[in-house]
This record gives sequence, C-alpha cells and structure tokens, in this order.
Amino acid sequence: MALIQCNFFSKSLMRTVPIQVVLPTDKVSFSEDAAPVEKPFKTLYLLHGIFGNYTDWVSGTRVQAWAQDRNLAVVMPSGDNKFYVNNPRSNEMYGDFIGKELVDFTRRSFPLSRCREDTFIGGLSMGGYGALVNGLRNPETFGAICALSAALILEKAIGPMEYTNFLMDNKGYYESVFGDLTKLKGSDMDYDALAKKVGTGTNPKPKIYMACGTEDELITPNRAFRDHLKALNFDLTWVEGPGIHDWYFWDEYILKAMDWLPLDDVSQGVSSGHVSEK
Repeated sequence: MALIQCNFFSKSLMRTVPIQVVLPTDKVSFSEDAAPVEKPFKTLYLLHGIFGNYTDWVSGTRVQAWAQDRNLAVVMPSGDNKFYVNNPRSNEMYGDFIGKELVDFTRRSFPLSRCREDTFIGGLSMGGYGALVNGLRNPETFGAICALSAALILEKAIGPMEYTNFLMDNKGYYESVFGDLTKLKGSDMDYDALAKKVGTGTNPKPKIYMACGTEDELITPNRAFRDHLKALNFDLTWVEGPGIHDWYFWDEYILKAMDWLPLDDVSQGVSSGHVSEK
C-alpha cells in the first residue's frame, strides 16, 4: 500500500498545502489467479476533525489497511479548524478547495476514477460537517457521503455566545469561520438548507451514511438531521451505537462506512497481513 505525502499550490487557499494519499497501486497478492488492478481507483476524500490535520486518519484508525483490502484510494487534506467552508473575507475558500480543486488536482495526478458513482466524501466531527456540506454542494461530483459524529453546530454558532478564550465557545471563532452569523441560516454553509435544495431539486442525490455514538453530545443534532434527510427522501443509512466522541468509535465506524460504500468485490488477505471481517 503506497502512502504518499504531497504538497501542491492551492489557488483556493493561496498557499502550498499538504495532503496524504493512500493508493493501492503497489498491492501484492499471493494468489496466482489474481490480476493487478488496472482500472482507475474509486476514491474517498476523507476529512479530519477539529484540532487535527491530514495525518489524523492514518494515525488514528486502520483506514490504510482497509483501503488496501478494498482497492480504494483515500485522499486526506487539512482543514485547519475552518470547517471546510468558503470565507471570502479572509480569502480562505475551503469549500472550493475540497469540492472542486482537490478533486481536480488528485484526478490529474493519480489514477483515480472521474465518475461520480466512484467518488465519495467522508469525515468525522468537523470533517463530518464538511463532508455533508461539500457533498451536498457538489452532488454532481460525489455519489456518496459518510459522516461520523458530524459537528452539526449551527444552532450553537448562531445562538447567544460570548467572546471567550475557549475555541469552541468563542463567538469570535465562529465569526472567523462562518462570517456574519446572522446570515448563516439558509446559506450554502447550512446543511439543512442544502439538504432541502438538493432533496427538492433535479440533480441526483448523494447516498448518505451517518453514524454517531449514543453517549456523544452531538447525537441530538445528528438525529434531527437524520429525520430531515428522511423527510426529503434521501437514500440514508443511519447507525448509532455505544460510544463517545473519540477514535475508538471512529476506527470502528469508518470500517462500517467503507463496507457500506459501493465498492468492487475484492479478495482479502493481501500483503498487509490484515483480513477484514464482513
């Protein structure tokens, strides 16, 4: 399994940015009947949570081995605590970077499929929010969305809040990310509004997988968004189970999410020595 760190200049962010890519181009099978994979890889763009960076998923979960088992490419960028949204006032266009520029760059640089049905976006916590928002903003690009413990915090962001020293309770932080908070509802950063727009529009709807721990403080807004998606007739898979907001939960449920993705049937027991349980 090739693990590639790449730096390139992003026009959306106006700086050089790092990404990490899991690419099964060097996958080895000891079966004489196994042929090397030659067609473009299905791809999961995988977003980290708050306080993290592009290395989190590989260090915190077994996603690398599971991607190899499934002939799946995984692209992991950095979101820099910015919730993967556009902020024109600061020239930080993270939404354009994730939903357009990153997809275009990686498709030109690596053997990735250009088909919508082979292109997925996922994430945890802040990255779960980013996956939902950018997947719904770009339904022509992403065929499926996976959101684990999604940080669906818009009600908190627009509610009464002070300027404090703690990031997640600081009104100034949310203003720096989302801009004018009075204009947040109904914008292209509002997952409820985006879901309604896509759900009642003519574009194809991405399939959505959502999971959250029953002891996670985010379970209530995640259940509310689940109900919103159901009312809009999205193809939704919802899973909840024991767990809090931590890597134990995300390691378990990223495997479940990858098993849910429409991937090709592939043989297990490859060179990583790992055998997945179905």
